[in-house]
Amino acid sequence: MKWGIVAFLALVLITSGCIGGNGNIEKTSFGGENMDLTGKSILMVIAPSGFRDEELLEPKKVFEDLGASVTVASEGVDSAKGMLGVVVSVDEDVKDVDIDDYDALVFPGGSGASVYFHDDEILNLVKEAYEKGKVIGAICIAPSILANAGILEGKHVTSFPSEKDNLEAHGAIYTGADVEQDGKIITCSGPHAATEFGLKIAEVLSHE
Repeated sequence: MKWGIVAFLALVLITSGCIGGNGNIEKTSFGGENMDLTGKSILMVIAPSGFRDEELLEPKKVFEDLGASVTVASEGVDSAKGMLGVVVSVDEDVKDVDIDDYDALVFPGGSGASVYFHDDEILNLVKEAYEKGKVIGAICIAPSILANAGILEGKHVTSFPSEKDNLEAHGAIYTGADVEQDGKIITCSGPHAATEFGLKIAEVLSHE
């Protein structure tokens, strides 16, 4: 099952034109920009179970191919299982995270991401990251984490359609685009745009 998922993700990336024949993201692959994330550190926070596989794996590959260090964090588990069956090791528990160690905070979505909607520890982490000027990304339903943390008022954002009302209730301007950027906040509507999401985060981070 794992190999089938890996093969599927590789096919998606290759056919999207985002990786070259050597399997690596090209540094000029997005908007003609030279992107190099060497020395950058990115924290990706996933649900203990039910995160969306592509929304973790595709951006993570983008970041690592461009030279970033990626840490996968979750809550209370040593490994986490995605909605499509992939199992990934968890590098750090969210309770031990020091946001000063990271340049970006990214939330993959999937049904499990709702576990963080009202998690005070996670919401405080988002607020701290925002106050310290970190790049913040969220995809699928995960933008509601950012909304509930109170950082989206007046921001142009997107998400899975189910979160539109919640985002707007917290003062966000919902666009419904595949990927939306407002300053250092990048949001995405779902797994079909996961690679584009990763590349947009990389673009913003490369200018930091």
